[in-house]
Amino acid sequence: MIDDTDRLIIRALSANARMSGAALAAVAGVAESTVSLRLKRLHASGVLRGYHADVDIAALGMTVQALISIRLVSIVREEVDRFRREAPNWPGVLALFHMGGVDDFLLHVAAPNASDLRDFVLENLAGHPAVAHTETNLIFDHVAGGGLERLLG
Repeated sequence: MIDDTDRLIIRALSANARMSGAALAAVAGVAESTVSLRLKRLHASGVLRGYHADVDIAALGMTVQALISIRLVSIVREEVDRFRREAPNWPGVLALFHMGGVDDFLLHVAAPNASDLRDFVLENLAGHPAVAHTETNLIFDHVAGGGLERLLG
């Protein structure tokens, strides 16, 4: 279970994953050695899974993003597992969500332009034997939510 000190450390890291141990200690009001021990415990327990860079993919030439809803032909375990293994490795895939409801998966993809997005759909989804239906929705803008702040209290 995490306590208020852990919450302060997590909140600080979510704002700036490159914070030094000394800076985290100052924010949390504890010794740097305490921060080090808590970080090890948070990693070991799976609360902290890693540190990530916030990359502007448009600056990398990927100017089109989409969310693609995917419905499989069958929800046989082997087919679901195979799709979960394959899809994250396709070029341009940023995230794959396995869902309950009408659709089985939601794929977040990026492409340099609309024709490359179309090619992605045709090459990876349209002919895939496990895929029964797709629906592609273009993303105009993405705004990060403040949900983590509320979860941490």
